[in-house]
Amino acid sequence: MIARGYKDPRTINRRIKEMEAWLEKPELIKADENAEYKEIIDIDLNEITEPVLACPNDPDNVKVLSEVSGDQIQEVFIGSCMTNIGHYRAAAKVLENAGKNLAKLWICPPTRMDETVLKSEGYYEIFEQAGSRMEMPGCSLCMGNQARVGDNTTVFSTSTRNFNNRLGKGAQVYLGSAELAAVCAQLGHIPTIDEYKKIAVDKILPISSQLYRYLNFDQIPNYEEEGRVISKEAEAEILDITK
Repeated sequence: MIARGYKDPRTINRRIKEMEAWLEKPELIKADENAEYKEIIDIDLNEITEPVLACPNDPDNVKVLSEVSGDQIQEVFIGSCMTNIGHYRAAAKVLENAGKNLAKLWICPPTRMDETVLKSEGYYEIFEQAGSRMEMPGCSLCMGNQARVGDNTTVFSTSTRNFNNRLGKGAQVYLGSAELAAVCAQLGHIPTIDEYKKIAVDKILPISSQLYRYLNFDQIPNYEEEGRVISKEAEAEILDITK
């Protein structure tokens, strides 16, 4: 990151040293043995038989898919730190050979590493063929600081929060999975359970082991060197902080 010109190099270098020290003697945070909890919530996953969504405009306004099926969606955002590369592979498979999206779809991988691998695996081409807008890796619509949805639009997002005006002025925002988001983009509305299963589950389930694979830097050949760009300014700063 220092070599590529990320700021501030001194802060990054300090964090590197702190991580190296932690790796020498790793210690995980854990609760005290006598800790008391305000509430313990038990959830039986066998009882969840359909996707769960947070509805406009409160992350606590939770409903299951069948309660909101048919609601119109104008824009869709697949991004934020809540996603990993497997979600993008799965979303692309939902859209593959399905024509142009009926809702505007924003795609924003959380890191450059995800972007690099998704491009090499051909998934960017699928997103582009569906008419998606490809964003620079980062926060994008999630914080509303790199881009904004249209005023007063209804949005389906994979981001962390759906507070008023966060993604766009007057936007009504549903939160849910990337797989469901891709279906919403394709149809222009929140699907029924049958539509969701036919368009997403039936495509994804047989190849799920190929899609939901995590990434690590050491598993990407030459990734570190391929992206290394050292500006004169960065080089001077690296030399300064390593003296």
